[in-house]
Amino acid sequence: MSDLTAFIAGLPKAELHVHHVGSASPRIVAELAARHPDSPVPKDPQELAEFFSFRDFAHFIEVYIAVVELIRDAEDVRLLTYEVARDMARQNIRYAELTVTPHSSVKRGIPDVAFMEAIEDARIAAERDLGVVLRWCFDIPGELGLPAAEETARLACDLRPEGLVSFGLGGPEIGWPRPQFKPYFDRAIAAGLHSVPHAGETTGPETVWDALRELRAERIGHGISAVGDPELLAHLAEHRIPLEVCPTSNVATRAVPSLAEHPIRRMVEAGVLVTVNSDDPPMFSTDLNTEYAVAARLLDLDAAGVAALAKNAVAVSFLDAPGKARLAAEIDAYLAAWQG
Repeated sequence: MSDLTAFIAGLPKAELHVHHVGSASPRIVAELAARHPDSPVPKDPQELAEFFSFRDFAHFIEVYIAVVELIRDAEDVRLLTYEVARDMARQNIRYAELTVTPHSSVKRGIPDVAFMEAIEDARIAAERDLGVVLRWCFDIPGELGLPAAEETARLACDLRPEGLVSFGLGGPEIGWPRPQFKPYFDRAIAAGLHSVPHAGETTGPETVWDALRELRAERIGHGISAVGDPELLAHLAEHRIPLEVCPTSNVATRAVPSLAEHPIRRMVEAGVLVTVNSDDPPMFSTDLNTEYAVAARLLDLDAAGVAALAKNAVAVSFLDAPGKARLAAEIDAYLAAWQG
């Protein structure tokens, strides 16, 4: 596995399911907490590990929101975004679709135009300085209901930044049925954005069906409960609807009891197109390289299998065709050099 770990570390990669604030490293979170001392978030990076120990999914959301509330001005947004890209560059992530929740920042007083300018400035700088191409998914914080959905749709459709490619739905699933968000997804899709809601992480297969039927999902965030419905697995496989799988996250939030019990193998054996992602990496003491190593172990993959998994993410990303071709070719060349 040590050789495979080295292979993964150097492998050019794309990531499709990773959250903006949830990617804040302990160093950056501690720095923000020190700037905003009224926050309950620990200022000591060592204490953050205990703070990021979750009792259940509801507690995870509580902690996540506490970190979100550290982002209070446009400079916080710009700093966070650029530093996330720096961490990605260290992992040889070439392309990432970062899930951003603009409503959370705007409602706390960051002007909407200033927010857009901050993420775009960081995006341009990250590509120029670090070679990391960022694109945005604006997601609805589902727990805040329809007013948040309306505001997220406005921000996405009326103030659409250049890097925005998709529209999502996050937060808890229990108590927040997917169908109520249909009008907002319809608006986003009409504006040319792709539909990528979370579904089937902490609820059953019917939530995934709702995301497909009502929200016209092109990819599903998590979707792990699909293994409980053979018809749904067959549908996902037949229509090549990818699942954005985040193994360590699912264990950390208690959606899955252990990595050994994670359903990723059953998904792949059913012919479902799977991508591997880190979700909220520092919060779960992981990163994308670690998630690839976990997936390699759970799926019994060698270097070629890991490279194929990396190419899945490229193929189903919303990167333009020339960009996909370049990144896929880079993966192929890396594998050939490793095997040669």
